[in-house]
Amino acid sequence: MPQCLNSWTDAAGAAQGKNVPTDPADPRLLGAVAIVLALLVAAIRRHRNRRMLRSLRQRGERLKMALWATGEHYWEYDVGSRVVRLLLVEPDAHGLSDVMHEREVPVEELIHPEDIAGVERAITDCIQGHTRSVVADARVLLDEGEPVWTRARGRVVRRSPQGAALRLAGTARDVSRSRQAERERRIAAQVLHSMDEAVSVVDANFNFISVNRAFTRITGYTAEETLGRSAALLDSDQHDAAFYRHMRATLQRQGQWKGEMWQRRKDGEEFLCRLVCSAVAGASPGEAQYVTVLSDVTREKRAEQELLYLANFDTLTNLPNRAMLSERLSRAIVRARRHGGRIGLLFLDLDRFKDVNDSLGHAAGDRILRAAARRLQQTLGAEHTVARLGGDEFTVVLEDLESAAQAERTAREIIMAFEAPLEIDGHQEIAISPSIGISLYPEHGQVPTELIKRADTAMYQAKAAGRRTFMRYDDAMDVATRTRATLSGALRKVLDRGELRLAYQPRMSLADSRITGVEALLRWSSDEHGEVAPADFIPLAEESGLILEIGEWVLREACLMLGRWQQHGLDPSLAVSVNVSALQLQRGDFPQVVRQVLQDTGVAPGSLELELTESMLMANAGQTAARLQAFRDLGVPLAIDDFGTGYSSLAYLKRLPLSTVKIDKTFVDDVSTDPDDAAITSTIITMAHSLGLKVIAEGVETDAQVRFLASHGCDEIQGFWLAAPMDGHACLSFIRNWQPRPARAAAGAP
Repeated sequence: MPQCLNSWTDAAGAAQGKNVPTDPADPRLLGAVAIVLALLVAAIRRHRNRRMLRSLRQRGERLKMALWATGEHYWEYDVGSRVVRLLLVEPDAHGLSDVMHEREVPVEELIHPEDIAGVERAITDCIQGHTRSVVADARVLLDEGEPVWTRARGRVVRRSPQGAALRLAGTARDVSRSRQAERERRIAAQVLHSMDEAVSVVDANFNFISVNRAFTRITGYTAEETLGRSAALLDSDQHDAAFYRHMRATLQRQGQWKGEMWQRRKDGEEFLCRLVCSAVAGASPGEAQYVTVLSDVTREKRAEQELLYLANFDTLTNLPNRAMLSERLSRAIVRARRHGGRIGLLFLDLDRFKDVNDSLGHAAGDRILRAAARRLQQTLGAEHTVARLGGDEFTVVLEDLESAAQAERTAREIIMAFEAPLEIDGHQEIAISPSIGISLYPEHGQVPTELIKRADTAMYQAKAAGRRTFMRYDDAMDVATRTRATLSGALRKVLDRGELRLAYQPRMSLADSRITGVEALLRWSSDEHGEVAPADFIPLAEESGLILEIGEWVLREACLMLGRWQQHGLDPSLAVSVNVSALQLQRGDFPQVVRQVLQDTGVAPGSLELELTESMLMANAGQTAARLQAFRDLGVPLAIDDFGTGYSSLAYLKRLPLSTVKIDKTFVDDVSTDPDDAAITSTIITMAHSLGLKVIAEGVETDAQVRFLASHGCDEIQGFWLAAPMDGHACLSFIRNWQPRPARAAAGAP
C-alpha cells in the first residue's frame, strides 16, 4: 500500500513539474491521501445511492403502472400482528393522474364479518403448507362505503430462520362486476332451462348449437340428438319447402322472424307452435347465430276454437245458438234489404217435451233433442240455418222467399217429417211433434229480435190451436199473448177463489142402452174473464206446474160426487173417468195420491177410471208401462184417450195395462161419409177387441154415427147425441130418469 501511494504521489509531482518530497513518512502526505480517499468513497456512495433511489423510483413507477394497468392493488399481511398493509392506486382529486398511497388495517376491520372465516381459513392453509398460495373472495370494507367484492391472490414472502411464515403478500382486484355478470349468467341459464318455451340456438347454417330442457320436453329430441343437426329436423309436411326458405331468408335479411307454424315431434306428431327467431352475435366477429323461442300453442288454439264454438254453437245438438242465429239473421236482413228480398223465420217448440223429459230423464231428453235436430237438418238441407235457442226451442231461417206460402209449406213439411217417431239409441222410438210459429221480413219486423219475438208469439198460438200445427203471426196475436199472460196470473188464484167446477158427461152402452159412467170435465168460471175454455187454461196450468194441484182437486171432487151419487142409490157399477196430465204421471207419487183419495172418499178403485192421452203414453211406452202397473195393482182401470191422433206402436199398446180405448172425435165425425175415417174407426174397434179392450167413441152427435158404431161393435158412446156436459145435480137427475133402450131403438132414436 505505501508503495502504491508513493508511485501515485511521484506521478502526481512529476506531472506538475515540481519536486515532491518522497518521504513516505511525511504526515502531510498521508493526511492528504486520506482526505482524497474519503472524498472518493463518499462520491461513490452518493452515486450508488442516487442510482439505487432512481432504480427504486423506476420500480415504484413500474409497480404503480402495473397495478394501474391490471386494476389490482398490492397487499401485505403480517402474520404476527394480523395487520394488512395495502398499497392502493387511485385517481387524484382532479382525476387527471393516479396516486399511490398506503393503508394499514387490521384484517378483522377490513374483511366483511360474514367472509372473515373463509379468508382466515385460506391464509391458514397457505401458512401451514396445505396450499402454495392464498386465493380468496371476500367483501372488503373501505372508507365506510358499500362492501366491495374482492378476489385476493398471494403467498408467503418472508419466513423466520426456523421456517415459520412471517409475512404474506399479493394482489387483489375488484370483482364486483364480474361476480354480478356471473350471477346474471347463472340466473339467465337457470331461467333458460326452467322456461316452458323451447329455446334453441342455431348457427348461420341453421344447425343446432344449444337447446334447453323444454326443447326436449316439447319436441322429444334430447340435446345429444340435436346438436350439430339441421333445424329442418322439426319441419312439418304441412308447410312446403318454399315456406321454410322464405322464413329463413327473412330471418337472415331482417334479423327477426315471428309467427305460427306447424312443427313435428320426434314421434311424428305434428303440433302448432308460435316461433320468435332473432339474430344474435356469434362467438367470432361477423358470425351470426339465431335464437329461437318456440311455444306449443296446440292446446291454446284448441281452447280458442272451443271457446269460439261455445260462443256460437249449441254443444248438445251442434246447431248454431242464439248468438249465431242473431248474427246470421242480421246478415240475411241486410242482404234482403239490399236486394228487396223476403225472409221467413220459423220458431219451433216440441209439444209436451217437458213431460217426456220428466218421464224419461234428462239424459233421454238430450238424446231426443239431438234426434230432433237431425230430423230438422235432414228435412231442410244445408242451405237453411237451423238453430237451437235453448230447451226444446228451435228456429229456421228461410232466405229468398217468393211468398209467405213458401214459409208455410216448409212448416208443413217439418210437421209431416215428425209424423214418424224419433229413433233413440238405435232401438227406442219416441213420438213427438212440433208446434211452429212463422214471422216474415219485412212485414213483421226489421231486426232479428222483432222477428224472433213475433215468431215465438205465433208458435204459442199454434200450441193453443191444438199443437202439431203452424200459425203465421198477425197483430191480433199480441192481444192473445197479453191475454194468455193475464190468464196465467189469474189461474194461480182459482183454487183459493173457488172458481173451478166439474161438469159431467154421461156415456152409454150400445148393447143395452145403459148409462155406464160419466167423464168429469174441468171448467173455469172467472170473475174477471168469465167462462175460460179448457183449451185456453189447461195448457197454462201444465206449463206452470199448477196442474198438479188442480189435478188432485179434480180427482177428489169427482170421487166425492160419485160417492154422493151412490149414497143416493145409483148403481155401484157406475164409473167416473178423470183425465190425467202427463205432469201428474211423471212427477211425485201419483199412485199414492190416487190411493189416498179413494181411501178418503170411500170410492171403490174399480169405480174410478183414469184417462191418459195417446201421445203421453207413446212418448215412452216402455217406462210408462212400468208406471201404469201401479194403478193396475190398485185396481183402477186405465183408458187411452184421443186414440188415433198420435203414433201408436201396437207392440207397446199390448204391453200397457189398459182396459179401454176411446176413439177421437175427429174420426167419428165423418164415419158415415168419409170411407177413410170409416175404415180407420172400424179398424180401431177390431184391433182393440183383439187386445181385449173396451171401445168408447167420443163426440157422437148424429143417428148415422150411432148406427155405424153399433154395426161395427163399438161398446159405448159419449157425446151430444146422448147428453151435453152438465153439473152434478143435473147429471144425477139425468141418470135417474134415464130409461134403458134396446140397441136398435137407441141407434134409431134422435
